[in-house]
Amino acid sequence: MTALYTTLALLGGMFAWSFLEYAMHHWYGHIANGRNHFSREHLKHHSQAFYFSPTGQKIVFAGLLTAVVLPVSIWGWGIAIGGAFTVGLVGAYAGYEWLHHRIHVSAPRTKYTRWSAHHHFSHHFACPKKNHGVTSPLWDYVFGTYQQPPRLRVPKRRAMPWLIDPNTGEVRSEYSDNYQLR
Repeated sequence: MTALYTTLALLGGMFAWSFLEYAMHHWYGHIANGRNHFSREHLKHHSQAFYFSPTGQKIVFAGLLTAVVLPVSIWGWGIAIGGAFTVGLVGAYAGYEWLHHRIHVSAPRTKYTRWSAHHHFSHHFACPKKNHGVTSPLWDYVFGTYQQPPRLRVPKRRAMPWLIDPNTGEVRSEYSDNYQLR
């Protein structure tokens, strides 16, 4: 039974991250409109095509998240369950960071990365008030910020390198259903 609870706690931590991802991006990033460090970094990410907050800041955030969540989780659920919840939460955060960076700089290789890139870039290029979830649209549905991604008009100067065919300077044919240059 402990293995079942530990697995559920791990999944619960991952689920909790999906909410934190949305909450940070939507409320702390966009609604704050530059009034906190995270929001300023996030707005810089929107305005500069390939800007990402420094890795050191992300490591500090992961450390602080662990330092806050782990003791509270262990106190509430014990070492195995609290540890599993924390590992799920912080592990999902690491997965989010990896995916977010990857969809900006690398060509999508799976159906999921193709979906997540299109979903996320609709946030960047179509409507910044919509599609705040990067790894999942769940909380966008819950809070009414989901928008079906349209065929995106990407400014040529901000286009992701993987999107452009180096021979023609146009959108690669495999992405032309979802993207066009402007």
